Amino acid sequence: MFYPVIKNIAFNFDPERIHDLTISSLSKIGSGPLSFLISQHIPEHAVEVMGLKFKNPIGLAAGLDKNGECIDAFSKMGFGFLEVGTVTPKAQPGNPKPRLFRIKDAEAIINRMGFNNKGVDNLIANVIKSNYDGILGINIGKNKDTPLEKGKDDYISCLKKVYDYASYVTVNISSPNTPNLRDLQYGQAFDDLIESLKMEQMNLNEESGKYVPLVIKIAPDVNEDYISSISKVLIKNKVDGVIATNTTIDKSLIEGLDFSNEEGGLSGRPLLDKSNKIISRFYMELKDEIPIIGVGGIDGSVSAKQKIQSGAKLVQLYSSFIYQGPSVLKSVIKAF
Repeated sequence: MFYPVIKNIAFNFDPERIHDLTISSLSKIGSGPLSFLISQHIPEHAVEVMGLKFKNPIGLAAGLDKNGECIDAFSKMGFGFLEVGTVTPKAQPGNPKPRLFRIKDAEAIINRMGFNNKGVDNLIANVIKSNYDGILGINIGKNKDTPLEKGKDDYISCLKKVYDYASYVTVNISSPNTPNLRDLQYGQAFDDLIESLKMEQMNLNEESGKYVPLVIKIAPDVNEDYISSISKVLIKNKVDGVIATNTTIDKSLIEGLDFSNEEGGLSGRPLLDKSNKIISRFYMELKDEIPIIGVGGIDGSVSAKQKIQSGAKLVQLYSSFIYQGPSVLKSVIKAF
């Protein structure tokens, strides 16, 4: 396959520049006559989770296609579901550049993008333009300049707007790159946010006649002592799913490697064990009452199987897709 050649060239240039060029190219190729260049067949392995029917359990994690510009392209690569975003109510530029770093020796990435996106209305327009009819998750967040105490308003605003266009909605309160965002994972703030979002979900369900599952994305750095209390809130409010985990701020996993001192969230192969431990702890609390989507360090069938054994029902890819290209799906599907 031609991806290794492309990667060898691309990895000589700035990561964000290459990312932007890739997104621009895929947005044009996805629904055009050249889409055969990126199409591949992945054996079907249908599963039902959260009342949704997935053609296979492998998803594209949020963050790669923040604005939903390449939905058609990624669907042709064989993903069983796609998650776009994180999107915020208003467009925002994100953090200063450089903010994206490859740790090649560990097949890892550090990013401190800061929810850079073109705003929720732009994403919805892109979803409408796409020809995709599979499972689409939309990941929502708060704007950087919205005070934490008013963050709930941003999430509710996004939920209202994306509800009719999403198969499920992910609430991202676990990115390390928006100041104090992770505080929303704890205590009364967490309880209040989840309760308010579930109430809005019920209202939207009644208005539209369509039930869209609500999923919460959790950090790998959450104190294990808090997992029990977080789980109680999820169960009490009948949250539909959990994504575990987001990126980690623990750089000890790549100590001594190039860019290991950069601020931001670490993803990729080094995150595997840390993420699996969090999934296992959540599964101990949630059992099969609330399904877990496992993400973090999956780079083939062995690591994907570990995610399933830890308690995940579905998996998502990001960093390994950057390092291996679409062919990684052919390896991961063997875990099922």
